[in-house]
This record gives sequence, structure tokens and C-alpha cells, in this order.
Amino acid sequence: MTAPVTECCLRSPQEERLQDQIDGKVDRYRKTHERVFRMLERFEGQKPQIDIERALYFTQSMKETEGQPLVLRWAKALAHIAKNITVTVEEDQLLLGRAGGLPGRYGILYPELDGDFLDIAVKDLPTRETSPASIDPEDAKKVVEEVAPFWKGKTFHEDLNAALPPEVHKLTYDDPQGLISRYIVNETASFRSSIQWVPDFAKIINRGFNSIKAEAQEKLAALDPLSCKDMCEKKPFLDAIVIVSDAIVLWAHRYADAAREAAAKCTDEKRKAELLRMAQNADRVPGEPARDFWEACQSQWFTQMFSRLEQKTGTTISNGRMDQYFYPYFKADIEAGKITEDQALEILECMWVGMAEFIDMYISPTGGAFNEGYAHWEAVTVGGQTPDGRDATNELTHLILRSKREFPLHYPDLAARVHSGCPESYLWDVAETIKYGSGFPKLINDEEIVPLYVSKGATFEEAFDYAVSGCTEARMPNRDTYTSGGAYVNFAAAVEMVLRNGRMKKYGDQLLGVETGDPRNFKTWDEFWNAYVQQHMLFMRTAFIQQYIINKLRARHFAVPMLSAMHDLAMKHCIDLHQEHIPEGIDFGYFEYMGLGTVVDSLCAVKKLVFEDKKLTMDQLIKALDANFEGYDDVKALLKSAPCYGNNDEYADSIGRAIDHLSVEYGHKYSMKDLGMHNDVRYVPFTSHVPFGKVVSATPNGRVDWFPLSDGSSASHGADVNGPTAVLLSNYNTKNYGMRDRAARMLNIKFTPKCLEGEQGTEKLVAFIRTFIDLKLWHVQFNVINADTLLKAQKDPAKYRNLIVRIAGYSAYFVDLSPDLQNDLIARTVHDSI
Repeated sequence: MTAPVTECCLRSPQEERLQDQIDGKVDRYRKTHERVFRMLERFEGQKPQIDIERALYFTQSMKETEGQPLVLRWAKALAHIAKNITVTVEEDQLLLGRAGGLPGRYGILYPELDGDFLDIAVKDLPTRETSPASIDPEDAKKVVEEVAPFWKGKTFHEDLNAALPPEVHKLTYDDPQGLISRYIVNETASFRSSIQWVPDFAKIINRGFNSIKAEAQEKLAALDPLSCKDMCEKKPFLDAIVIVSDAIVLWAHRYADAAREAAAKCTDEKRKAELLRMAQNADRVPGEPARDFWEACQSQWFTQMFSRLEQKTGTTISNGRMDQYFYPYFKADIEAGKITEDQALEILECMWVGMAEFIDMYISPTGGAFNEGYAHWEAVTVGGQTPDGRDATNELTHLILRSKREFPLHYPDLAARVHSGCPESYLWDVAETIKYGSGFPKLINDEEIVPLYVSKGATFEEAFDYAVSGCTEARMPNRDTYTSGGAYVNFAAAVEMVLRNGRMKKYGDQLLGVETGDPRNFKTWDEFWNAYVQQHMLFMRTAFIQQYIINKLRARHFAVPMLSAMHDLAMKHCIDLHQEHIPEGIDFGYFEYMGLGTVVDSLCAVKKLVFEDKKLTMDQLIKALDANFEGYDDVKALLKSAPCYGNNDEYADSIGRAIDHLSVEYGHKYSMKDLGMHNDVRYVPFTSHVPFGKVVSATPNGRVDWFPLSDGSSASHGADVNGPTAVLLSNYNTKNYGMRDRAARMLNIKFTPKCLEGEQGTEKLVAFIRTFIDLKLWHVQFNVINADTLLKAQKDPAKYRNLIVRIAGYSAYFVDLSPDLQNDLIARTVHDSI
């Protein structure tokens, strides 16, 4: 059921907290979180600043090392950054380490990605509509004059743009330079060095980089000096590991010195003691093994931040299973009386603050449109199972969940693994956190992921130990080896091309698809379906050609010596993670199905109303679509009466299953054969269903010109009228469980707070989660919010500056979103009963 838009009678805890702020009351959690509140107030609501130091020092080093092996050049560049980048000690902070010297919210530049248009982009950043950022005019001048010129002609983007065949290029880009996306078959590899990634943080916390350096030196000593492969491939790699291990330790020691200098000037004895302890931590980690919880957190934080200096990972480096690798240190310190739960939480929340200050900027316009509201996915995974298959929840799991209810920002991106053996206490805590209303945690299902990963070559131990990474994906540290971004495919455009004989209203008479004929001449549904299949297969072929070329080109442009040092297989074979294939690795990639609900509902309407019930002619349908339904309200209403995906309706779901089968079957046939990897279908659009919708005209499900497409594996806006359980069942019904060539599905569910009121509401939500587990679905996330709150925030954004909403695998401030995305969120069905 859809709740009416009225003044709410019950608010979520987040809405109550927000109303307190509007009323001028002190935040209810401030007294117990005083330190982090003071830190947050220094940058709350601040537009991010661009810090150019990383770009400047990276470029300086790369200029000096041209002609050397890329992995060695990258390590030397990181060493140059570690030696020269500004180190600062922030007031109140308990953890040292930033990716730049500017205070507050900041982002950094990656000219190896954006160098060919960086000079243009830095001028546009402060005023662009999507995720703007400020930059000092003198810094902008340095970027234009010192950084960008070196990278012209050297970037991966330019290499890819030149390599795409004409028939692929025209579906990918809308200009010869490849700077403007066509939003039909969109490549994503050029605005990030890597897709989402999970490093093995436990390795660094437990061993330290000095141990990894020693391992590399032993391997160097064992090389055959007469072997050309050893000297030309393995030696540069191992030299790079030594250099980068020294670099991060040097960087940490510079912070230790800065903390001691700050302590010498500090007159507050309590803060002086903190600064001296922080200096001791940085003297030891991440070079040596951590000895307690504070050192473990500092080691992880240094590693995490240095990884951001190393490369731009799409969706930011994941934090992995934090409740697992920190737990031995937490437990030992608690039992020894060295720390309390509140003190441990304060250290973790200092990390959350550091995450909130670093903004993962997308300089390219396409990347920015894909990731509105300063998108971030530095996922922290809790729960799940141990490598031997037992439930993994512990006291730290619950402490992190508590933090998400009390910490007033949308950092980190919390993901809770669930499985059939979850204890009730854990699911209850998860449900209570969801009810808070800020969109945390998102749920990831072991019952789908573990057997699927085992079927693709992982051991059970590896699969049980996966961590959430990025929006909805999962990674197995030390086994996953694939880093290339995949294609986003606008299959709603395929429907339009059937109706317009290979053309689109947005692009006029230009032939983009297959000329499948005038649909007015189709006599049967099979003819229409076969025309759709032709357009679908053209898009699939285009996506796979893109991916083949991307996989061949990327190793020339990117290296990650530090992350390679943390990966068992990269170290074993002395191969950088960005090389095309590492022996024994599992290569999980994907292509994105955009607009599932839009496509299913459109095809249902055509099949049912035109060919079966004959309530419309194809000519009437096309005229209504051409007119964007102006003057055709009766046709629009009729189209919306057709069966829709998201209602556990077999008529619609069977079409969804057939569509899914086209994709998984193509992936099964050509992924390993042509690409040597698992290139699987995924339904995770981030916020790209909005810009992709802007190129698709009116569709037969009653959607108007340029309106957002349906989101992930969620139903079309307002189409799911049979309740949230029916949405789960449609997801189940449209999957081809007999085939393994699938990846994540992202599912959004929106509840009113009234629906989940009290203990009874929590019980209902726990039961709903157990149904999700039993159906073996991949992902689900929730907004628990009243519609009038969103409408008020649109009208008076200043008062609702801190309103957090769930978007697409991440949460963001509602007022940071474009009006289109705000309206998209408002238009999603809100359920007032389960």
C-alpha cells in the first residue's frame, strides 16, 4: 500500500533528532559524544575543497621516471608524495593521517585519470550542479600549468577513446573526444583506476609493512639474475614493494613527529597525553604489528588513507570485516581493563570523522552524474559467518551498530551480512538500526553470495570470509583479482529503439541500434519480442567489446604496489593487481542492466494491451509516446493498468525472467571464452538511473520523456502496489537460479515510521529480513521516513541540512542531491504495512 502524503503522526528517531535541532535543542547524544561533535562542527555543511598536493607530487615524480616499469614509477611517486605532502594534526582527533593538507572537507585529484580534461574541469568544479567543490585560484593555476599539460595524450581515457571501433564508439560517447556520454552503453573504467576493492587490513595490523618489505627482499635475493623474466618483471615489482613499504612508514613517522611537536605546544595536559600516545602509535604502526586496539585502528587508518593516495578506487576502498579483524584487540583490551566500550567507540568515531572529511570527487561530468551527493562507499562489514561457517557476530558487531544510531553523519557506509543462522539478537539490533531512519545498514545475504562464489571457483572458507565492497558487491581478499570497471547498459533505450526502428527521440534520425522495422507492421508479440532481443544483443555485444578493449589497455596505465603488497597472489606471482590476469585469481566483473522495472513494465503493456487484449493499436501507442502523452491521458492510464514488475505477478515476472535469461546466457557463452573472466549481469545503477533516463523518451509503461528509469532491481515508481513482500517475490521470480552468471541486485524499500512502530514493528521487520534471507536475494536497503519530511526539506533545505536518506547503496544528505534525484526518491513507493 502507498501511504498518503500527510503531516506525519510518528517520526523516525532521525526525524525526531532533526526536529530537536530545528527547535534549537541540544542533540540527545552530544553529552556522550562530545569530542566528535566538536570535530564535526568545524566542517559541517562546508563545500569540499580540492587539495592539489597529491596531483602535484605524483606528476612531478612521473615526469622524472618516464621509461621505467610502471609499477616502479608508481611506487616512486608514492614515496615522493609521502616525503613532501603536508602532514597536519587535527584538533581533538585521536587518529593521524590525511590525504592532503587542507582542513575540513576535501577531495584530491587523480591526473592519471582526468589529465586530458583536468584544466577544463577545475574551472567548472565550483559552479557545477552535481557535487561542486571549491579550489584556490592559485592551486587551479598550478593544475592548469604544471599538472594537466604532462598528462595530455597519456591518459587511459584517451587511449580507450581512440581504440573503440566506430560502431562501439557511437553507443558509448556523444562526441569525438569521448568526453560526453551517450548514456546507452556507458563505459565506467575511465573515471576510476579500479572498481570497488577490499584490502587485507588484518595482514597489516598483524604483520606490519616492515614484514612485507622483508618478504619482498627475500624474494629479490632468490631471483635468478640470468632470467630475463625475473629481471624485467619480478624485480621491478619487488623493488616497488620495498619502496612503497618504506614510503608509508616514512609518512607515518612524519605524523609522529608532527604529533610530538603539537604536544610540546599544548597546554592542556589531557590533550598533551593523547598527542604523545598518538606519536607513539605512529612510530610503531603500520610498520610493525599492532599491540592494542588503538594501534590497530591507527594502522588500519594509515593504510586506508595511503590507499586513497595510491589510486582512485571506484566507490572508495572498503574497510572490510572490521568487527572481525579488530575484535581480538578489542576483546583483549576490554578484558585487561585498558579500554572501555565507550572509549573504543570514540576511536572508531574519530575514524568516521576522517572518512567524512575526505570526499571522493568525480571530476568527469559523467562520473559526477553517476554518484550524486558526494557518494561514498567506504563500507564497514559486520556480521556474517566465520571462515568455518559459524555465526560471526560479537560484542564489537553490536558496538558498531550502536554507533550508526548515535553518530550523526552518514559515514561509514555500514553493511550487515545476514544468513539463515543469524541470532535473533543480531537481527533485532540490525532492525532497530534500520528503524533509526538514516538508511543503515544495508543488508547483504550470505545465502546467495557464498554458494554463488563457490560455484565460480572459491573455496567455502574464502567465500564465508567475503566483505562488502562498494554499493552492493562482495570481495574475497587475497582471491579476487579483477579491477576493471564494467559497462552500464541502458536497456530502456533498447525498447525505444524497437519503437523507433533503431533510433531515439533524443538523438533524432541518427541510426544507433538495429533497424528492426516499423513496429506498426508487427502482427504478433513474438515479432516485437524478437525485435527487442536484437537491440538487446547489440547492446550486449557492444558492452563486451568495450570490456575486451578495456582489459587489454588498463595495465599500461595503472599500478597499485601497496595494494599488491597486501594481496597473497600478487606477492606470490610478483604481478601488480592491475595486470590483466593473476594466476589462481578469480576475476569477477559485471555489466549493469539499467532500467529493469521500466523495461519489464513496458514490454508487459505492449504484450497485454496491443497484442493480446487489443485495447490499443501500435499506431495509437506510438502517437501517444511521440506526444509525451499530452492529450493522451486515457492511453497513459490504460498503460499503467497493465501488469507490473514488483507485485509477485507471474505475467510480469515471466518477462523479467526472460530478460534476465538473455543476459546470463550471453555472459555464460562469452565471458570466459572471450574475456577470460566472469562478466556477469548486475542490477546496481548507483544514481545513474537518473541521467540514463534523461536520454530515453516516453515509454509504454506510462513513464514520460526524460524521467528517471526504475532503480536497480526495484519496481518502477509507484508500480509496486501489493506490498514489500511482493517486491521480494518478484525479485526471486525474475532470477535464473539455474545459472551462475549473475552478480548483485540492488533493491530499495521505503517504509513509513508508523509501519515499524514499537517492538511489534521491529518483530515485523525481523520477519521481513528473514524472508529476504530465505529467498536468497542479494541485497536490500531501506528508507524509513515520512513523505512530508522530504517535501519540507525540498522547500526549506537550510532547516533540513542534516537529513540523511538512502540513495543507491550509500546514504547522503537529501539537500545535496539534485532536484531530479530528490523527486526520484519522493516518487518511490512508501509502504505503510508489511
